[in-house]
Amino acid sequence: MSELAQVLPEAVMTAYAPKVLRGQKALVTGGDSGIGRAICVAMGAAGADVLVDYVDDDSPVEDVVAEVRAVGSQAIAHQGDVSSEEQVRSLFRRMFDEFGTIDILVNNAGIQRDAAFENMTLEQWRQVLDVNLTGSFLCAREAVREFKRRGVVRDVSPCAGKVIFISSVHELIPWARHANYAASKGGMMMLMKSLAQETAPHRIRVNSIAPGAIRTPINEEAWSNPEDYSKLVSMIPYGRIGEPEDVARAAVWLASDHSDYVNGITLLVDGGMALYPGFRSGG
Repeated sequence: MSELAQVLPEAVMTAYAPKVLRGQKALVTGGDSGIGRAICVAMGAAGADVLVDYVDDDSPVEDVVAEVRAVGSQAIAHQGDVSSEEQVRSLFRRMFDEFGTIDILVNNAGIQRDAAFENMTLEQWRQVLDVNLTGSFLCAREAVREFKRRGVVRDVSPCAGKVIFISSVHELIPWARHANYAASKGGMMMLMKSLAQETAPHRIRVNSIAPGAIRTPINEEAWSNPEDYSKLVSMIPYGRIGEPEDVARAAVWLASDHSDYVNGITLLVDGGMALYPGFRSGG
């Protein structure tokens, strides 16, 4: 059982929100595991139909589709590499064929290819930037085109569309041996802000969520044994690592009309990791 499940009642864990996204259509990239999986289920529980994008042939994506359907929403899976312009176009064609339009895009797909800077290859650099940053650009561009074409549908939302980038605390915090990843997230921050500024007059909202340490497969080495977990928690003032559901609930809120006046911000979901906890004793 996760730490979050020990702290919160089951009713709170399962009922992410009332049906605040009823009638809306969401696309979540990298939605087959970790944070993406939790966001798909949370948005489904909030009433949105969900297209779950994935890339690996051995993905557990059908389990995610089943989870979304189990909470009462439609869900389909589509295999697509977000770093490929043609595959992104195919992904959105599938979205429109199945659901007619899109109301919510969650740019969640991301990878790490870690190395000391002097040993980092051009391929490692490009892979991370291509997926994390260029992939987010390609998907956001397709979504914005549809939002502007369709405009506001008052019966659905006062907003023409929402884009949510899943960034990282490392859009702010430097990260040695992860220069490509940190650069991709720093670039994502300015992509988000520039897009939010440009599209706000069209009633399009663009925001980011910056998770801290979250219990996902991508960082399992950092939390899978007591010694490493203790070191990790020492950097988190709140005293626990995050769960994917922590991020998922934030994503539902940013996608909902409850946050209709929120635009161009990064919402830190990090237990205070970005508060420089080393200075708690005065520095």
